[in-house]
Amino acid sequence: MALHDHTYAVIMAGGVGSRFWPMSRSGSPKQFLDILDRGRTLIQMTADRLEPTLPYDRMYVVTNVRYKDEVMAQLPDLPEDHILCEPFMRNTAPCLAYAHHRIAKNDPDATIIVASADHLIEDEEGFRDVLDVAVQQASETSQLLTLGITPTRPDTGYGYIQYEELPGAHDERLQQVRTFTEKPNKDLAEQFISSGDFCWNSGIFIWSLKTIQERFAEQLPDLHALFLERAADLGTEREADAVLSIFGAAENISVDYGIMEGAPNVGVVLGDFGWSDLGTWGSLYDKLEKDANGNALSGVNFMGDGATGLMVAADGGKLVVAKGLQDFIVVDTPDALLLCPRNEEQWVKQLVSQLKTDRGEPLV
Repeated sequence: MALHDHTYAVIMAGGVGSRFWPMSRSGSPKQFLDILDRGRTLIQMTADRLEPTLPYDRMYVVTNVRYKDEVMAQLPDLPEDHILCEPFMRNTAPCLAYAHHRIAKNDPDATIIVASADHLIEDEEGFRDVLDVAVQQASETSQLLTLGITPTRPDTGYGYIQYEELPGAHDERLQQVRTFTEKPNKDLAEQFISSGDFCWNSGIFIWSLKTIQERFAEQLPDLHALFLERAADLGTEREADAVLSIFGAAENISVDYGIMEGAPNVGVVLGDFGWSDLGTWGSLYDKLEKDANGNALSGVNFMGDGATGLMVAADGGKLVVAKGLQDFIVVDTPDALLLCPRNEEQWVKQLVSQLKTDRGEPLV
């Protein structure tokens, strides 16, 4: 189903994806890689799933200025002036405030879908059906909405939403948010699952421009004021200078913490459409097909003898051979080789922080 003419999408594509090192680096982050070995990068897959209902001239991508050319190359149908370039990272609230103010210049009646460039969604038709419910609600009410995913396990890497019935909802999947909880421990996650009134927070947001601008003005007034002061420069040759000034003064804060957790009227649309936040090699392992020994392979020729439960990735179809290795992440690139137990995958982010200090680019 086509979304109405005032619907826009903002794709956030400015992250580095450090937990996918050594494939994902500052010079080539994971959203621009075909880590699923499907012939499309993650950002291309994100645009692909929106495009059947939303033309490219109503999509915006917010990314770091250094990735502009890569976005243009991978999404050639996206208008160049719809690539919004951050001078440096300031988290998701400044990123989205930038997009909101740019869209406001052209369409103050907009309804906006916020998507991340590095999510995996297997059931794209189901996703678009849930999205249609959310867009209708956001365009007709003052609710901020997120998509909630039916949890399949007590995962400690996701945020959770507790919900309750939304009186008068036009669809039974529409619920009222009671609480947000960020990445609980295992015991708490198990309690959430057993209670039956929690879902995973996908980080996919839908809201009307009018409502989200009101929330920014109320909850993040300093950030909102920074953009208002330079609003006349957005969409002109003075935009880059304005954005540099704004981001230089902006607080580093997420939209989850700065807006969603404190907003008075937040809804969630429940769905089960094969969503995954591809944040780690372990999450990729969960989504890839496995061989008879439980090994997940990406871009690699593999031979194993007694090797089980491996996540193996390599550049250029390299032959990787393993004997007796169990439950490891093995990632090979031309200048780095990662070997890490799968149950210690969060260590990769710590490693990258250390490498930034000790080595710097291009290694990270």
